Amino acid sequence: MSEIGFKYSILASGSTGNCFYIETPQKRLLIDAGLTGKKVTSLLAEINRKPEDLDAILVTHEHSDHIKGVGVLARKYHLDIYANEQTWKVMDERNMLGKVDVSQKHVFGRGKTLTFGDLDIESFGVSHDAVDPQFYRMMKDDKSFVMLTDTGYVSDRMASLIENADGYLIESNHDIEILRSGSYPWTLKQRILTDKGHLSNEDGSETMIRTIGNRTKHIYLGHLSKENNIKELAHMTMENNLMRADFGVGTDFSVHDTSPDSATPLTRI
Repeated sequence: MSEIGFKYSILASGSTGNCFYIETPQKRLLIDAGLTGKKVTSLLAEINRKPEDLDAILVTHEHSDHIKGVGVLARKYHLDIYANEQTWKVMDERNMLGKVDVSQKHVFGRGKTLTFGDLDIESFGVSHDAVDPQFYRMMKDDKSFVMLTDTGYVSDRMASLIENADGYLIESNHDIEILRSGSYPWTLKQRILTDKGHLSNEDGSETMIRTIGNRTKHIYLGHLSKENNIKELAHMTMENNLMRADFGVGTDFSVHDTSPDSATPLTRI
């Protein structure tokens, strides 16, 4: 009998680099590789996995904290790369990945579902200042995990697409007050705060209030800013807001932190 569900690890999450790992009995994938190939390899080693065993890398968008290591890993380990057409266009035009053989390049259109062996992955568009950013819902055996970072807001349509997943990686990028009073230039502050920027701690918790369902067991706080957030504050904001909304924090589901430079334990969902 094959294994139910899948295993995953958030290898890294933060403004300095993002990388997510998922495996089933048939496939081993990365979503984004926004760190050096060497760092991704060492993060995989933390969960006793090797890049040689990977099948493909899915790209969310072309910002370097999501694609820095994609080209080198794909070349070294002969991995397929999936991204949507607009993202491929800009990555190719600006030579962001270096030389990648055409046989390794695949299109994963926004709003589509692709099957990787025994795993279905659905893409959905988000609101961010990239050319055509998209994130993913992974599904197998009636289990699902949603990745949602790098968006300035969550529309009702997006919320309905991602509701009642077993697990979430949700953006908690910044605390608005820390950002406003911090040292960032005003233009950068404005970029982060717009509808094409990043979700604040409050935005992230509000999104979870709208989307959590009976199946939800794990919420991971992702893409925290080093300068404009504090891990404990992000965690407290999420838990307090969910408790105020009468959700069973700690009983029905758990809230977890992520790190920009160490992997979360390999977890089955």
